[in-house]
Amino acid sequence: MLSVDVVTETVIERPREQVAAFASKPDNVPAWYGNIKSVEWKSVPPLRVGSRIAFVAHFLGRRLAYTYEVVELVPGERLVMRTAEGPFPMETTYTWSSTPEGYTRMTLRNRGTPAGFSKWVAPVMAMAVRRENRKDLALLKSLLEKAPGDTRHS
Repeated sequence: MLSVDVVTETVIERPREQVAAFASKPDNVPAWYGNIKSVEWKSVPPLRVGSRIAFVAHFLGRRLAYTYEVVELVPGERLVMRTAEGPFPMETTYTWSSTPEGYTRMTLRNRGTPAGFSKWVAPVMAMAVRRENRKDLALLKSLLEKAPGDTRHS
């Protein structure tokens, strides 16, 4: 069975705590994930292990609706979410670590095994996920580095 396992990372010129706090808040997801159109809490905030969040996305020309469950959360370090729904059960992992300069290395990993017919498109899916993840992390980097009070580039 072919699976998809895509790891993408970037360095964001902001402290790890700030990047992790913004990126791990589900309500912020539509601001930096180009394909996510809406987010709805299915459990009571704040985010914790067991939280359930529904997402609606558009990916490869299709509307996808799925609910992630948080399976691991180490604030400021790691967030792991899983969904078993739809044609592409997926696990998404965010990790944050500090660079020697005091910035943040954020890693985004998506992995899963397409079910049924979609298993034949796993290589194409992996390329598309990688392309989208790069765009999403670039947008997140841009948003956070241009945050109010940023005087580094003035």
